[in-house]
Amino acid sequence: MESKTIHYPNLKTVLMVEETLKKANRLMNREQIKKKLPTKIMHQTLNVILEYLEESGKIIDGRKGILWIHNPSKKLREEIRKGTEI
Repeated sequence: MESKTIHYPNLKTVLMVEETLKKANRLMNREQIKKKLPTKIMHQTLNVILEYLEESGKIIDGRKGILWIHNPSKKLREEIRKGTEI
């Protein structure tokens, strides 16, 4: 049975979750994230946001928790690009 998303997050909510994960600097589970947020959020909405962040390469969602991994360094991106050239 396929579940349908009842509520999609707005940009403000996505940014709020991103900022919370960036500041955490540690593994967090979904309940810990929800407690750290300044406003309440539906569990399903949080799952939609976390799925988006994982697909965009900003977080890792593993068995032990969720961790922010995105590094916006231009120098790092350039070195990765150089290292992957054929």
